[in-house]
Amino acid sequence: MIVKEALAKLGLRYVVIDLGMVEVLEDITVQQREALRSDLLQSGLELMDDKRSILIERIKNVIIDMIHYSEELPKTNFSDYISEKLQHDYTYLSNIFSEVKGITIQQYIIIHKIEKVKELLLYDEFNLTEIAYKLHYSSVAHLSNQFKKVTGLSPSFFKQLKQNRTINLENL
Repeated sequence: MIVKEALAKLGLRYVVIDLGMVEVLEDITVQQREALRSDLLQSGLELMDDKRSILIERIKNVIIDMIHYSEELPKTNFSDYISEKLQHDYTYLSNIFSEVKGITIQQYIIIHKIEKVKELLLYDEFNLTEIAYKLHYSSVAHLSNQFKKVTGLSPSFFKQLKQNRTINLENL
């Protein structure tokens, strides 16, 4: 809504407003670009015009959407899924992402999968076996090893910490 209002204020017509991307019908003047940048910044958004930065943001958005907001992870390889979603060769995407972010797409996916595991553990709706299945881990042991590598804690210890905090708060 914020982006639509900012574009309308400048008299810019758009074709598409998608996650992290806007396609406008006409060329934007330098003044319009700066006014749009300023309006978006006031709303906590950033106008990016560097193609690499835009592509990195789109990769991140696809991964975050895939892991945190989809009911089910894709049945295909993540690399195929990302490549298909962004209409680019995965090797190209991977090289740019690693060069700019300093980590691989796979590492970024793992970080977000572990964040999702934490979330699911805290909500206490699923046991570790169900979480492993839901997030396409080959086994509970694989999930646990990855969790410990990223957080330094086992999933059960992480869950125990949350329960201890809850008990302590109830005793106040």
